[in-house]
Amino acid sequence: MIPKVIQGGNFSDHRGTISYVNDFSFKDIERFYIITNSDENPIRAWQGHKLDSKNFYCISGSFKIHFVKIDNWENPSKDLSIETITVTESDSKIVHIPAGYANAVESLETNSKLVSFSTLPLINVKEDDARYPSDYWNINE
Repeated sequence: MIPKVIQGGNFSDHRGTISYVNDFSFKDIERFYIITNSDENPIRAWQGHKLDSKNFYCISGSFKIHFVKIDNWENPSKDLSIETITVTESDSKIVHIPAGYANAVESLETNSKLVSFSTLPLINVKEDDARYPSDYWNINE
């Protein structure tokens, strides 16, 4: 699989606004987190997943979702191509990052909130997680 955007939409009337992503299925979702990065450290990087797929949805503010396809889990190339997708609270889209990638989430505004839906049960996380230093791939090039 390759990363993809699952586009949703917004509907507004006199009662307010509903944001939705009707083409997203919760069938394989095991758990979720809400991420709020600090102003001092707006980048949470790099987490790799051999088995777990991640799905990100911005509920407040804005983020850049950076990701790389891992070529070698023990010693990945530092020259891997970094892809980036920006999400905002008004986008109503989910960014799907399949297993086999490492990701970094960068908040672009204070108090931005990002929901991360995970497909791997918590009991299996230890065998799946691969962490790399935050400067392993330079996202500011």
